Amino acid sequence: MKIKSNFILKKIAGTYMVVPIRTRAVDFSGVIKLSESGAFLWSLLEKDAERDDLIARMLEEYDVDEATAAADIDRFIAKLREADLLE
Repeated sequence: MKIKSNFILKKIAGTYMVVPIRTRAVDFSGVIKLSESGAFLWSLLEKDAERDDLIARMLEEYDVDEATAAADIDRFIAKLREADLLE
């Protein structure tokens, strides 16, 4: 999975925001706020990561069990798909 082009992640006043740029700015109005863990996952998805990779990296980075990490990642991916942000 990979984030579609023309979206960037910015940290503004301590808040992670996904902002559309170039042609996406016309098609996609608004911004998306992400938590720290959401920003972490977003950065991995910018580099084309699969679900298993996301889970493994989440377990390395955060104090969370595998079932919770998998469920949270599945919800995150579903929201990205719903917003049409994944290739």
